[in-house]
Amino acid sequence: MKHMFLIASTIILTVLAACQPTAVEPEISERAGVIPADSTIPHALTDQEGLIGQAPTSISYLALGDSYTIGESVASAERWPVQPQERLNAEQATYQVEYPDIVATTGWTTANLSNAMEEANVDSMSYDLVSLLIGVNNQYQGLPLAQYEEQYTDLLERAINIAGSPDRVFVVSIPDYGYTDFGVSNQESISEDLAQFNASCQSITESYNIAWYNITPISQQWPDVEGLVANDGLHPSGYQYGLWVDSFWEQVLGQLED
Repeated sequence: MKHMFLIASTIILTVLAACQPTAVEPEISERAGVIPADSTIPHALTDQEGLIGQAPTSISYLALGDSYTIGESVASAERWPVQPQERLNAEQATYQVEYPDIVATTGWTTANLSNAMEEANVDSMSYDLVSLLIGVNNQYQGLPLAQYEEQYTDLLERAINIAGSPDRVFVVSIPDYGYTDFGVSNQESISEDLAQFNASCQSITESYNIAWYNITPISQQWPDVEGLVANDGLHPSGYQYGLWVDSFWEQVLGQLED
């Protein structure tokens, strides 16, 4: 159902373990964006209508984001886009969700993600499912909320184009890094800022009739719930990512079956 072709080497995944975030700032590493290790992006050519319920087929999945999507400081199998792929495949036999193609890098803002998508020519591709999680670095860098809203809207519209329908797109809310070792000293300020970003993200997303999955309360359970933060003291652990997936994977399954 898909053609394979090379993309620009500038967004090929380098060894994840070789790059660690600094102890001073979150989201600042300069690693390349992520695409599968075989250096290709599948190009799904399936008819978006009536895909499910026919002969067993495969579902292509594109995940767009920043350090949370690439899974900074966790093993590749613990990345949150990988975990629902495994869960969805285990729960039904009608189709198989392929290992996600990921375009994400630690430190990316909405503008960085937009530029990377252009460089990789992602907008000319077609996927059966697209996810988006972006905005923490806009907040951290003190960029205007209005700028985020404008750029996020553009990214959302492009995600719809790639997926062929808003029903095949979903958005994950921005986790609250105020509830980490790194952010706890400024927790109140960080949480207030991110609440504004998430409110805008939710409003814009739902105005396009796109699913918005709120995982922020899960991130705010630290330190009462053990094991939520990775060893770097900043990013979510694989366990926390699993809790995210537990909260929305059934809704994603419903999106694929509609």
